[in-house]
Amino acid sequence: MSDSTHTPMRTPLGRVRGLGASRSGTEHFFLQRVTALANLLLMIAFICIVIRLAGAGYAEARAVLGQPLVAIIILLTLLSVCTHMRLGMQVVIEDYVHTEGLKVLLIIGNTFFTTAIALAGAFAVLKISLGG
Repeated sequence: MSDSTHTPMRTPLGRVRGLGASRSGTEHFFLQRVTALANLLLMIAFICIVIRLAGAGYAEARAVLGQPLVAIIILLTLLSVCTHMRLGMQVVIEDYVHTEGLKVLLIIGNTFFTTAIALAGAFAVLKISLGG
């Protein structure tokens, strides 16, 4: 069969929407941009908190981190940064690892690693903010 008679497997609607075989390319791209914007805004607040705590003693730092708004900002920052990190590393893995089995293993490892980082950070923030 020659290339001139080859019919595309994707529907016209699929081509217009830009959806590939996995149907998640645009969603992944969009989520990466949303988390980047969220990181920008949340990191400004996070840096202000860190500057506020520079030179503070343990008791004062614990009191500031125990405030609900501060805890929420830190938790949202952790969630956004870890999600963005997972998405970014997934793109790197998909682009540069060509062995399918290794690629799957690395993507699973990436998901577990970023989830563990987010959970450990969330546990620490919640423990401090809830007085544990």
